[in-house]
Amino acid sequence: MIKIAWHPIYAHPLPEGHRFPMIKYELIPGQLLHEGTIEQDNLFNPEPVSEEIVLLTHQKDYWKQLKDLSLSAKDQRRIGFPLDAQLVERELRIAQGTINGAHFAMTNGIAFNVAGGTHHAGSNWGEGFCLLNDQAIATNYLLNNNLAKRILIVDLDVHQGNGTAEIFQKEPRVFTFSMHGDKNFPFRKENSSLDIPLDDGLEDEAYLSTLNTNLKKAFERSKPDFVFYLSGVDVLSTDKLGKLALSKAACKERDRMVLQACKDKNLPLQVSMGGGYSVDIKDIVDAHCNTFRLAFDLFA
Repeated sequence: MIKIAWHPIYAHPLPEGHRFPMIKYELIPGQLLHEGTIEQDNLFNPEPVSEEIVLLTHQKDYWKQLKDLSLSAKDQRRIGFPLDAQLVERELRIAQGTINGAHFAMTNGIAFNVAGGTHHAGSNWGEGFCLLNDQAIATNYLLNNNLAKRILIVDLDVHQGNGTAEIFQKEPRVFTFSMHGDKNFPFRKENSSLDIPLDDGLEDEAYLSTLNTNLKKAFERSKPDFVFYLSGVDVLSTDKLGKLALSKAACKERDRMVLQACKDKNLPLQVSMGGGYSVDIKDIVDAHCNTFRLAFDLFA
């Protein structure tokens, strides 16, 4: 059975008018249940990850400031959220959901986190709506427990996975692949193992061709035994922060390429959903739901 991490705290309320669409974390599982793609048994509620596991990835001083809610106003602005205890708990549950998902993927081929993809969080900073880096935490957990030897992180969110790149810049067992908008946030990029910067306005055919070439390169160079995938839908032409011009069909084909490659290579795959900021929430939810629909077609 394909397992999906979800918790009500994922939709933690933010001040009215905040541009981050937290409601999508309620709407995605709701839509999948409504249409019959999933059943309630597919969903699980993760507990908060332990401090010991957090500290495999994030520096102690930074974690203490999160835990004590003592981040400076400047650092909170960098994150983009007004910090509170529920947001910290939310990130802890997201991280544990991704760890649990990694375990489920080893049994079932694939697992999901309805949230996560918090790739802007570095070892000692939060940024861009990201406090703790869920896939980096899960990666270090797998390595520390000898559950994987070589890990590939495929990041196809429109924004570079700068935090992930920084965390693993000196870790040869982890290969970070980020294909992202060249002139988009974050404006100070880190060095991934493989960075593919994209021009504004890139359309379907050119995007998919570029991905096809470089996805093969990432697998060849990394030789992974586990894969994490960040499937942000902010690549859509309707996205107000993305600057690319992909159709929903191309976004779905992008996902199919990653999922099919892992299935063909018999590699366990954990998927976190990442960003999506289209004006119409229905576009965000449908594009995210397509990733789940594909997985159930391919793996269930």
